[in-house]
Amino acid sequence: MEMDFERCYRAVDSRDQRFDGWFYTGVTSTGIYCRPSCPATTPKRQNVRFFPSAAAAQGAGLRACRRCRPDAAPGSPEWDVRADVVGRAMRLIADGVVDRDGVPGLAVRLGYTERHLHRMLRAEMGAGPLALARAQRAQTARILIETTDLGMTEVAFAAGFGSVRQFNDTIREVYASAPSGLRTARGRPELATGAGTITLRLAYRPPLHARALLDFLAVRALPGVDEVRDGTYHRGLRLPHGSGQVALTPADGYVAATLRLTDMRDLAPAVARCRRLLDLDADPTAVDAALAADPALAPVVAAEPGIRLPRSVDGFEMAVRAIVGQQVSVTSARTTVTRLLLAARPLPRPGDHEVDRPDGDRTPRQPHDHRGGEAGGESGGGFLGAEEILELPDSAFGMPVRRRETIRGLARAVVDGTVDLAPGGDREETVRQLLALPGIGPWTANYLAMRALGDPDVLLDTDLAVRRGAAALGLPDTTLAAHAERWRPWRSYATIRLWRAA
Repeated sequence: MEMDFERCYRAVDSRDQRFDGWFYTGVTSTGIYCRPSCPATTPKRQNVRFFPSAAAAQGAGLRACRRCRPDAAPGSPEWDVRADVVGRAMRLIADGVVDRDGVPGLAVRLGYTERHLHRMLRAEMGAGPLALARAQRAQTARILIETTDLGMTEVAFAAGFGSVRQFNDTIREVYASAPSGLRTARGRPELATGAGTITLRLAYRPPLHARALLDFLAVRALPGVDEVRDGTYHRGLRLPHGSGQVALTPADGYVAATLRLTDMRDLAPAVARCRRLLDLDADPTAVDAALAADPALAPVVAAEPGIRLPRSVDGFEMAVRAIVGQQVSVTSARTTVTRLLLAARPLPRPGDHEVDRPDGDRTPRQPHDHRGGEAGGESGGGFLGAEEILELPDSAFGMPVRRRETIRGLARAVVDGTVDLAPGGDREETVRQLLALPGIGPWTANYLAMRALGDPDVLLDTDLAVRRGAAALGLPDTTLAAHAERWRPWRSYATIRLWRAA
């Protein structure tokens, strides 16, 4: 987004929620920064500066507004659209790569020197990778302070700070309050449900068609991995330091998320992956406006505004599902993957790690001891890892030999680093790497670009359901790809709508 002063100021003056996360408003007379929709009195023009990131505002010596809580705003939809180095870097920072591997690790993942990476981020975000990661650590710390009973030392290291002193200094600088002051100000958490449990709100830009999201996930749910129950999506998570469980319930203006983590250091990546899964950082108004310009799509856009692009929390899981789903129905693919999971290990339902006691309290059970996560943590109901797939005997797969070997070939490529299915991967390069693997063709590679890598501009024009949906809407079948050029850069969202039309 161009940081045009007049455009930004008009958004602030009208308290337009659509711009929350696109930019931040710094008020020099008060020393605070806000989201554009902050309900406070609109500041005078001469007292306003606009920043592309919260980290840039903090670097200018401003603290976060306590009223509008700008650090809880939806993320910028720009990072979903952009496939360049800065976009990839922002996705990786959100996933906690800097906290785990430092700036050198981030630079290696992106293939640039630390100096050049810092220069690119500074030019576009107003802050370098360390400052951007620091802003995220401050937000994570605030969530832990306000929603858990962890001691401040535990909060500091769980949020990714290198020392308690660094933690205290950052919280005072960003929130103008001691850590203990944040806990006192917010009081006791309303929905605390046990040790290792965090309840928070994931903001989004309205509208959000929650039913479409839950319908899409429900029909593809796998026993012991994920399920939709009573309007809530439950699933297990494989995280860098361990396992987790999440329950996501759409509500008006936010998605309620209850996370149960075996290691609190995984809070930031867990939140980032849940946001990506539900596409909560999208700008649905921009997407719908572009698609509604086509008379064939206008009626369905008007009938169902805010359709999102369901993505994934685990790129490898999505890849296995896609390979199994080649040339078969969604139901058949789900049955085959379920047999694979059952052959690998006994599967509890998501949520079965907790029990209701007679007094109404909920007591967590210990998660199953399965290897998983990037650092070899427990799977806790998540999908199989690439290493686990490679250890399975032929009899566990229950599918044609060629498909079984395709899955194994993918698993080997993921283990040795040949294929990168992380959210910060290079989309074009990853598609090339996937197509080089035996048994993976354009449909599978493009499906993964859309759902695992989050590419918003993929059209699966050879997909049977897409063609059926196009026919139902009166769109040309033989020239669908040419017709879809008018849907750029949102062809992935058009694909979801065509599936629904089918």
